[in-house]
Amino acid sequence: MKFKIFRSNFFKTLSHLQGIVDKKNSLPILSNILLEAKENKLTLSSTDMDISIIEKIDCNILEEGATTINSQILYDIVRKLDENSEIEIISNNGKLLTLRASGSRFSLACLPKEDYPLIDQDKTGTSISINSKILFKLIDKTKFAISNEETRYFLNGLYFNINQENDKNVVTLVGTDGHRLAKFSHNLEVDIDEISGVIIPKKTIYELSKLLSEIDDDVEILISSNKVIFFIKNIIFISKLIDGSFPDYRRVIPQNNTNILKINREILLSAVDRVSTIANEKSPVIKFKLLKNILNLNTVNNESSTASEDLNINYEGDEIEIGFNSKYIMDIVNNLEDEEITINLKDNTSPIIALENSNSDLLYVLMPMRV
Repeated sequence: MKFKIFRSNFFKTLSHLQGIVDKKNSLPILSNILLEAKENKLTLSSTDMDISIIEKIDCNILEEGATTINSQILYDIVRKLDENSEIEIISNNGKLLTLRASGSRFSLACLPKEDYPLIDQDKTGTSISINSKILFKLIDKTKFAISNEETRYFLNGLYFNINQENDKNVVTLVGTDGHRLAKFSHNLEVDIDEISGVIIPKKTIYELSKLLSEIDDDVEILISSNKVIFFIKNIIFISKLIDGSFPDYRRVIPQNNTNILKINREILLSAVDRVSTIANEKSPVIKFKLLKNILNLNTVNNESSTASEDLNINYEGDEIEIGFNSKYIMDIVNNLEDEEITINLKDNTSPIIALENSNSDLLYVLMPMRV
């Protein structure tokens, strides 16, 4: 195998693959990426056996062939090369790879292509097409609510489903950790079959989000019972799905929160940020005390330090004193974008809903904490 490639193109693709490689895997071959040079295309593949990525890029193939090379070492070498350099890579026997660029020369140990696990590209399932910017925003506004608790593995990803609402096909993404819930929907312009909900793992979601942030193009999604494939330009991104039942999120969304608080988003965010300065892991609660046209934010930590701030607001509802995890409330307010946001409350112990007027398809639910 022998090819020449510009550093900028090569490094961009390596960065896509780098997040997939499982650096702690007991199988040495899974620390490698597969390089295949054929017909003036270089195909790079990476897998951790749950997620796989295959990307093709144009390059000058002088001799066809294939080998596998340690992902971290190759990534670090290419990262440190001059941005405008051309790289020449040679592997004569599949056991040693030589990399030359701008006077630098590296000889790196390889493992043969035959040792690399095959990546299943079975293309059966239900297919949909969606713009990358739309999919990126759906993910970006919900991924923060994914649970990290491994015992509740069915919450360790985003719930993805497509159903019909008011004669329209609607794609919905939901994330929850049991304390907060993020739901974002989007009307699709095409008629497709309904997709009963699947759970896309957290690692997949975060790596996919990186890829989507770089492009503005249609993405084809192929969903089967146990895996999802994303076709993104010259990239094929494959992931297993979480085998579990996502809870019925509709039951969590309150229906009778009649106390309505409308407030400037930036003012609320700044106030919560200031008051939460003394909050810590052992005492993360900020109390919201709602009075007529006044919102008092206050907290006390386990060392008896206190903070309090009053905000003038338009509020005519019941007097309510309710506590929230300061980080959770800031996450939600940060992900809303309108100048004025709406918070719907019921009483001191019930979950709240946070919304923005410009986008009725985005909804956040937050459970209170004891105060």
